This record gives sequence, structure tokens and C-alpha cells, in this order.
Amino acid sequence: MADLDDIKDGKHFHIDTPQRNTPFTLKGCGALDWGMQSRLSRIFNPATEKTVMLAFDHGYFQGPTTGLERIDINIAPLFPLADVLMCTRGILRSVVPPATNKPVVLRASGANSILTELSNEAVALSIDDALRLNSCAVAAQVYIGSEYEHQSIKNIIKLVDAGIKVGMPTMAVTGVGKDMVRDQRYFSLATRIAAEMGAQIIKTYYVDKGFERIAAGCPVPIVIAGGKKLPEREALEMCWLAIDQGASGVDMGRNIFQSDHPVAMMKAVHAVVHRNETADRAYELYLSEKN
Repeated sequence: MADLDDIKDGKHFHIDTPQRNTPFTLKGCGALDWGMQSRLSRIFNPATEKTVMLAFDHGYFQGPTTGLERIDINIAPLFPLADVLMCTRGILRSVVPPATNKPVVLRASGANSILTELSNEAVALSIDDALRLNSCAVAAQVYIGSEYEHQSIKNIIKLVDAGIKVGMPTMAVTGVGKDMVRDQRYFSLATRIAAEMGAQIIKTYYVDKGFERIAAGCPVPIVIAGGKKLPEREALEMCWLAIDQGASGVDMGRNIFQSDHPVAMMKAVHAVVHRNETADRAYELYLSEKN
């Protein structure tokens, strides 16, 4: 500790320069607490306000699906290329090295399987454990129009309420039942309800007609799901269209890890999201990286 007699009076107060507050401009998030904004700024690149999430949480209801048989072998090489990892706490603790140093969105809903009604989910993660694992957000499905719609909305509300207390964002993921129509009206309804319940991020599907209405009608950032495996050129086109029409990023799984060359595909998606590359140029990048 400095000797009290040696402490010099401060002189450089820059009186003519007012202190400026830096606004937090991520869509719909300007009034959130410091801790929540800090976590969101790790998920969304502050320079672009976009994100490329790598989703490999499918095993929570699908088991070891194609491409996820050995996450340590198939998925771990992709960690450095992703902005954010989305997984379950079981996989995080058992497979993801702590030194990976990537923001994590933890799957927080579960208690179902592909053998039963998918919408019958419960909250499967406590906020305390999410904090213990240094998570940047928690995620849960919301099944609007399904048999267990009410329970899935209650799950989102529970996570939002718990998250607000500690500065933990909630990402609502719009699940679709087997008989649901995947169109603009449905996803506008589902995304808006999730945002109205307080979710700070929404993950939903891209639709060919009217996606710009979905994005405009949702007051918080939307990231698109990759969905079923598409040819690489089509997947990149979907990414480009979604970003062009208002999405704040992607949260892709099968279209990455089931690709012929996952590393090349990750780089191509990153170019679309963060560098505004067209689908054609991104596909050229994919081919050059692949070869």
C-alpha cells in the first residue's frame, strides 16, 4: 500500500469532456441489466450484432443421432470456428474442455424422447447449475398449438423469471409438432408469444414466404435453426436469405456436422453471417476449403 504522505492529488479530470455512456444496441435489449447485456455481447459479436451458434444438443431427445455418435471426435474440431456452443450440461461436463473458452447456451428443457410426445417437456436445468457452468444463456422449447403448449410456455416463464434474478438470458426455441403447418403466420405467433413472455433470444425456422414479417414482428433477436440436412448450397442460401430479411444469426447443427466437410461449411456460414457474403460466394469458399 502506498504511503499516505506520498499520495498525489489527481489533476487530469478532463472537465471539458463529459462522460459518455455506450448504448447497448442489440435489438430489444437496451434496457436489460449489465450482467445480461454482458452475456448477450458474448453470444452476439458486438461488431456485427450477429452470431453463429453450433448446436449439438440433439441427443437430449434423439440419442446418438448421425454425426453425434462421438462428439469428442466429430464435433470438438468445430469448437474453435463457432461463436457459441449449444449443448446439454451432460455433454458440456463430459466432453467439452473448459479451456475451449467459448460462450455456451445450455439446453434447459427435456424429460422427453422421440418415442413419446415431443411437446411434453419439463425444465431440466436449474439456473444455479447454469451459473456454475459459466453459461451465457439457457434454452428451452416452446410448442405453440401442441398438446402440451401450456406446459412449454410455463417452462419459458420459469426460466425467464429465474434468469432475470441473476442476469441469465433465456432463448426460446419454437418447436413444431408433427401436424403443424410451418408458415409465416404460425412462426409469427410462436416467436411473438415467446418474446412477450420475456425470452431475450428466439430460435425459429426460416420460411420462404414472409420471414421478414416474422423478424420484424419479433422485438428481440431471432436466430434461425438449420433444420433437416440440406445440400450445402441450399443451406447457405437459407442462411443468406434469413440474415438479409432480419435474422441476427444462425444456430445450426445437422447442416454443419452432417456436411461432407463440416469445417469448410462452418467457415462458409461464418462468411455469410459476419461478412455479408452472398450464398454463391460462400459456396465457392466452401468448395475451396473442401478441396
